[in-house]
Amino acid sequence: MKLTLALLLLTLPLAAAEPPAGTIQVNAAKLDWKATKAPLPAGTELAVLEGDPKQPGMFTIRLRIPAGAKLPPHTHPVVERVTVLSGEVHVGFGDSPSMLGTHRFRAGDFYINPPGAHHFVFFPKTTIIQITTEGPWTVTPVG
Repeated sequence: MKLTLALLLLTLPLAAAEPPAGTIQVNAAKLDWKATKAPLPAGTELAVLEGDPKQPGMFTIRLRIPAGAKLPPHTHPVVERVTVLSGEVHVGFGDSPSMLGTHRFRAGDFYINPPGAHHFVFFPKTTIIQITTEGPWTVTPVG
């Protein structure tokens, strides 16, 4: 039995293989958060995980939004795929922002807004969301 185990250990690789080209591995503790500008709410920070949201092609970003922040009615030119990683988001549709009729999303929840949909967002708690979609991505205020 001991000899079999010793032979097995000799056949195991000494180190894991290097990841193939194109692999992206992100350590959340090492994200490079950067301040954003209007029209995103004051105090919002952004970290890019892959791609470039300003250029054509797939990208993934995280937004860290402070408690109490609001994003008035706006649109995006592309589909918006959002995963709530922490905190809480209230999303409503139309041109008149109101908490009435919004849908609440919590950590682990996911939603998609279609291109051009007029929507608004409330963040009652500090929240981190992850957006994956095609660039270029913009936030265009309505009205």
